[in-house]
Amino acid sequence: MKIKTGIAQGRFHIIHWGHVEYLLKAKERCEYLVIGVTDCDTERAYFNYNDALKNYDNRDENLLQPYRSFDKPIFPFTFYDRLRMIKDTLVAEGINSQEFDIVPFPVHKLYILKYYIPVDAVIFATIYDDWGITKVEMFEKMGFNVEILWKRSLEDRFTTGTEVRRRMIANEKWDHLVPKPVYDYIKKLDILK
Repeated sequence: MKIKTGIAQGRFHIIHWGHVEYLLKAKERCEYLVIGVTDCDTERAYFNYNDALKNYDNRDENLLQPYRSFDKPIFPFTFYDRLRMIKDTLVAEGINSQEFDIVPFPVHKLYILKYYIPVDAVIFATIYDDWGITKVEMFEKMGFNVEILWKRSLEDRFTTGTEVRRRMIANEKWDHLVPKPVYDYIKKLDILK
C-alpha cells in the first residue's frame, strides 16, 4: 500500500540520473510527493556565501540577475532553475505534475523546516555516507517517520552534481549524465561560455 504523502530532499544542483532514480523510487512509494530543495538561497544555505559575495556590488549589477558561478561554494543554479529541471524531468518520466510539489527544504536550519513541508509525511532517504546517516538521525529525532530507500557505498553512486559541473567547466562530455530536459534547460541558460 502506498503512503499518502512522502518527501524526497536534496540539493539537486544539477539533476542527474541518480537523482531521477531517487525521485522515481520515492514517488513509487507514495501518492503525493513533496520534493525539498536544500540550499535555496544565500540566507538559508549551509555554505557561507558572504566571502564569495563580498566583491559582488549590487549597485553595479542588475538586481534581478541571479549570481551564477561555478566556483565553490557558490552554485550556478537558482531554486527556480532546479525547480524547473526537476519538474520538466519528472513530467518527461511520466509523473503527473498534480502528484508532486517542489518546495524549499532548509535542512541546515531545522527550526524552520516545519514551515516548508507537511510534518506528517514520510521522509524518504538514501544513504551513501556519514551525512546520509546523520540526516536520518536528525529527521527521526525531530519526530519524522523516515523510510530508507537504499544504503549504498559512494562508489555505487551513479554520479554527483559536483562531477557533472566539473565536466561542464572542463568542456567534457556530460549530457549522458543528465535527463534531456535538464540538458535542454541548461543550454537555454547559456551559462557555459
